[in-house]
Amino acid sequence: MNIRNTRLAVATMATGLIALTAACSSSSGGFSGNSTSSSGSTGSGTVKVLIGSSGAAETAAVKAAAAAFTQQSGVKVEVTAAQNLTQQISQGMAANTPPDVFYLDTSSFQNYAKTGALYAYGDKVSNPSDFFPALKASFTYDNKFYCAPKDWSTLGLVVNTDDWAKAGLSSADVPKNWDQLAAVAKKLTTGGRVGLTLDPTHSGIDEFLLQNGGTLISDDKKSAGFDSEQNVDALTYVKKLATDGSMKYPSALSAGWNGEAFGKNKAAMTIVGNWIDGAMKSDYPGVKYKVYELPAGPTGTKATNSFTNCWAIPAKSANQANAVKLVDFLTSVDQQMGFAKAFGVMPSRESAKDKWTAAFPNDAAFLSQADNAHPDLALAGGAQAISDYDAKLAQLATTDPKTILSSVQKNVTAVIAQNG
Repeated sequence: MNIRNTRLAVATMATGLIALTAACSSSSGGFSGNSTSSSGSTGSGTVKVLIGSSGAAETAAVKAAAAAFTQQSGVKVEVTAAQNLTQQISQGMAANTPPDVFYLDTSSFQNYAKTGALYAYGDKVSNPSDFFPALKASFTYDNKFYCAPKDWSTLGLVVNTDDWAKAGLSSADVPKNWDQLAAVAKKLTTGGRVGLTLDPTHSGIDEFLLQNGGTLISDDKKSAGFDSEQNVDALTYVKKLATDGSMKYPSALSAGWNGEAFGKNKAAMTIVGNWIDGAMKSDYPGVKYKVYELPAGPTGTKATNSFTNCWAIPAKSANQANAVKLVDFLTSVDQQMGFAKAFGVMPSRESAKDKWTAAFPNDAAFLSQADNAHPDLALAGGAQAISDYDAKLAQLATTDPKTILSSVQKNVTAVIAQNG
């Protein structure tokens, strides 16, 4: 699934989980991770896989990989591209008829893991330590590594090279810090084009907080740090870009998202993930651009957000053993490189980094930031609090950053308290 679309669907998924949470918590046959042996069930039937596909190329690639696994192992696999992944997974889990393997995003993972609906098999695949740390963290709950990351994206600074040259900028001007980013954004801003556009949600802005040494939610999900001085200062910097006129949100540029604003040359730069490639190739093939690492914060801290899905396996799947074997095959380096070439994703295994970089040199900056990548914001039961955060960020230009972050701190802290 295109990760940008996955992020847009998170709120819907969380809503669908409200009924599921009650079902999973019930003593009348609901899902419970405790009911599944640590070795996993050993059914021999067809392994059913449900994917949220970005299109025909992804569907064909996953089906081809499944066929190769069947030829190698003798285990039959049935791959289905969901019409509505959110709804189909929610309904299947609630009715005790889920697929054996399915795509799962980080926010929804937190909710499913909390209710015991998932099989924690992460350490059973080959070389689990080979997955990038940010990805393992994304799918770890209560110190258990639940499911293998499928692929991922980080954020990079994407620059329109024609605009860059016309402004008299060279490779020496690529911003390495916030001051330089503000300077080039201002220089690239003209009457009909803004220097920089950002996704107006936490997914497009949290990297600034992290670059300033701030924290959001602790790794153990037991505390929040939104209202720290570092975070207030970082959000104040982003607000200044907006009030100076060198940064605008896509809505102010008559665009649905920042990639569209960039593609239509309403903005000379944007901060976005590697899903930008597909959009540019299909919708704006004439636009020339380059991808760079994000600038560091004032103290030299480098940070980027990351976005991912995992291959989830339900706690009560009858085919857990074969499902794990399938996931192990799908997350091998060779197979991940096959997926990368088929539909443009980045591999989740560190051992594939050099191969991927050699194959996709123009996108190298996305993966070169792996060591500085942080998981996207996710918290069990936190969908409403995160949605409220996004709503406040959309009004950043006219709202006090400290007021925004104090409110988010209060809301997230309340959710953490409810989670116990």
